[in-house]
Amino acid sequence: MKTRKLGNELTVSAIGLGCMGMSFAYGEADERQSVRTLHRAVELGVTFFDTAEVYGPYENEKLIGRALKDRRDQVTIATKFGFRIEPGKPAAEAIKGVDGRPENARAVAEASLRRLGIDVIDLYYQHRVDPSVPIEETVGAMAELVREGKVRALGLSEASAATIRLAHAVHPIAAMQSEYSLWSRDPEEEVLATCRELGIGFVPYSPLGRGMLTGAISKVDDLAVDDFRRSLPRFQAENLDANAALIGALRGLAEERGITAAQLALAWVVNQGNDVVPIPGARKLDHLEQNVAAADIVLSESELAQLGNALSPMLVVGRRYSEASLALTNR
Repeated sequence: MKTRKLGNELTVSAIGLGCMGMSFAYGEADERQSVRTLHRAVELGVTFFDTAEVYGPYENEKLIGRALKDRRDQVTIATKFGFRIEPGKPAAEAIKGVDGRPENARAVAEASLRRLGIDVIDLYYQHRVDPSVPIEETVGAMAELVREGKVRALGLSEASAATIRLAHAVHPIAAMQSEYSLWSRDPEEEVLATCRELGIGFVPYSPLGRGMLTGAISKVDDLAVDDFRRSLPRFQAENLDANAALIGALRGLAEERGITAAQLALAWVVNQGNDVVPIPGARKLDHLEQNVAAADIVLSESELAQLGNALSPMLVVGRRYSEASLALTNR
């Protein structure tokens, strides 16, 4: 697979693998299936794997550590800190707010290293910005971990352009992660331009619209009863019909190209620039293989524009997160 740069520190596959859904949020997990998918990803040339302490909590990092232990020299592992987690609580109840304190940045890094079974975290993100802690203090603590050899490169997730600038002035930020897809384009307002100005790589999560852009979801009953998408405005019954109809345009354009809707949606993200490295999730082998193939799909400027207009976020019904979750973004 082709590679791309994240800042000056990291070279990774043009498409990575978001691992959250293997342990968290999208219904019952199947570890054997997940391990097969992780191993197949490496075989296909995927080198960039994304996890976080909060996925599980903790269980996803443990899974990644077990599955990729004997492939460590072939992979770049990204993980994240930034939430207060109450041990022993079910996943849905464990998150108790954000925590950007320097001591938390250090404590989570040490714990993540143990769970992942590695000597250095390749990319360490602040998962959400904590408005009660100056970003300079948080990134300063993260930078200490780099100097100590426990972290290779630093990242932010869902931060504002202003915060990115402040953080980058303390220590180079290699990657900025935000939700970005055909139907979620908030980063186009300021964040993408800021990243490009500063030489920061951009890592879109949910580039397939949390599965909606695959065309496989048309009603709420398509989601497991414990799937967190049931709590998102776009997946509410009153909005889902309109959004599912919108995906019909994507499916028609994909059929013209002889590819799947998921591949076309992912290719649109990949073709946004050589500094963009999407991390679609995939629990099953066939989904993974389809996603990887999208890395080689080239779209013309007119095709990009046609797709962008057909699935304009202005046509999407419902916001991407609940109001409480949106309040944690663009800080």
